Amino acid sequence: MSTLPGLPLPLEFAPMEAKLAQSLPAEPGWRFEPKWDGFRCLAFRSGDSVDLRAKSGKPLARYFPEVEAMLRALPVERFILDGELTIPVGGELSFDALQARLHPAESRVRKLAAETPAVLVLFDCLMDADGESLVDTPLAERLKALQRVFKRFKGADRIRLSPGTDDLTEAAAWLAQTGAALDGVVAKRLDGPYASGERAMLKIKRLRTADCVVGGFRYASDSKQVGSLLLGLYDEAGKLDHVGYTSTISNAERPALTEMLEARAGGLGFTGDAPGGPSRWSNGRSAEWTPLKTELVVEVRYDHVTGDRFRHGTTLLRWRPDKAPHQCTLAQLRSEPASLLGDTTSA
Repeated sequence: MSTLPGLPLPLEFAPMEAKLAQSLPAEPGWRFEPKWDGFRCLAFRSGDSVDLRAKSGKPLARYFPEVEAMLRALPVERFILDGELTIPVGGELSFDALQARLHPAESRVRKLAAETPAVLVLFDCLMDADGESLVDTPLAERLKALQRVFKRFKGADRIRLSPGTDDLTEAAAWLAQTGAALDGVVAKRLDGPYASGERAMLKIKRLRTADCVVGGFRYASDSKQVGSLLLGLYDEAGKLDHVGYTSTISNAERPALTEMLEARAGGLGFTGDAPGGPSRWSNGRSAEWTPLKTELVVEVRYDHVTGDRFRHGTTLLRWRPDKAPHQCTLAQLRSEPASLLGDTTSA
């Protein structure tokens, strides 16, 4: 494994992870933090050497040169910090802007870094001022170390401390704000060590529902039966935008559902943003899709939205024959962006 001089942990050190929980833990001893919509990042510095690592262990500095330069310019020459890389765009955190950074052309990356610079949100500290590892130290002590090092980051206008609380009511209020900036709430034991690579934290998400038009479908791979439904919502101009998919279809349902969908094939499908160029009505590659007449409405459950799209696959709850397609609009997905980071910069 590779290391930087004077640091107690390797660059491939695996961050602590979270497992999904249905609700916020109510017993005492937990710390709650917002789950930011970004890229998890371990930041290492030793002298002039700075390294950023993704949760997978892959280097990130090449894609975020402005963050690398910012960390190198700090008046603290050694640290190992855990946080989240985010990019604010128009008052929201844009996951699309983060993904755009993963580009092979250095010139493109640097252009984006100048136009939409990233913000590093910090929530843990893995090394003390003497260069000793804090991995086995309880979270409560690691947070004190994080506060101490953060106070020395004078002038770093794109480094933030993530808010945290041990108040269940406040955490529940954050969970209710889940939307444009937040992906949920994370719960950590204040007396817990930093469990590298383990799902020792909890993540709680607010599951919501939306009524969507079925604008098309894809066949399952190497099959003549439906694999997924392509979901759409109408924008302000009355165009149907593709917003995601659902593939939670049981094997027992597939034959009858395929027959019903094929009977409606040949419509306009998505008239706004579409999932790539529509294929001819066939059971070709699963990447292809079949446009439908916009007659069918389904209710789906989802956990997060970014850029007016479902981030993850949705769960099909029921068909809505009582709902008119034109009633299914993007307004269902939009909420006021969370402002928990505020304008706070360094100390």
